[in-house]
Amino acid sequence: MDKKYKKPSDEEIGRKLNPIQYAVTQEDNTERPFQNEFWDHKKEGIYVDIVSGEPLFSSNDKFDSGCGWPSFTKPVDRSYIKEKADFSHNMNRIEVRSKNGDSHLGHVFNDGPLDRGGMRYCINSASLRFVPKDKMKEEGYEEYLILFEKEFK
Repeated sequence: MDKKYKKPSDEEIGRKLNPIQYAVTQEDNTERPFQNEFWDHKKEGIYVDIVSGEPLFSSNDKFDSGCGWPSFTKPVDRSYIKEKADFSHNMNRIEVRSKNGDSHLGHVFNDGPLDRGGMRYCINSASLRFVPKDKMKEEGYEEYLILFEKEFK
């Protein structure tokens, strides 16, 4: 079953998100490092777009990069991620956004662990909602449970 994810109305987003979540996802802001919900989060499960619910990252691909934000080596499903050039703040970076929700997630860099592909998706906690492994089926993410089977780790 292919689940459709879409961006809610601006009014609905405004009601659903707290001010930091709104500023990050809708206004392309960045939360403070080491003072966010998931930078040192270690539970098993997936991280989804807080706006649209699109599945984005797995705890299996999370690593401690020391930057103060959640870092991942790859997305769960590249079809839910879009990347675009970002030249803001006199920097040359690649911004990461959710495809359907169009939420600003963070940036991707090529300084991740080489043995895991070399990429570092540096993502704002405020753009994510965590779905624990034991709630994934109940919340409609059953197809991603395979990520937690022994041969996929």
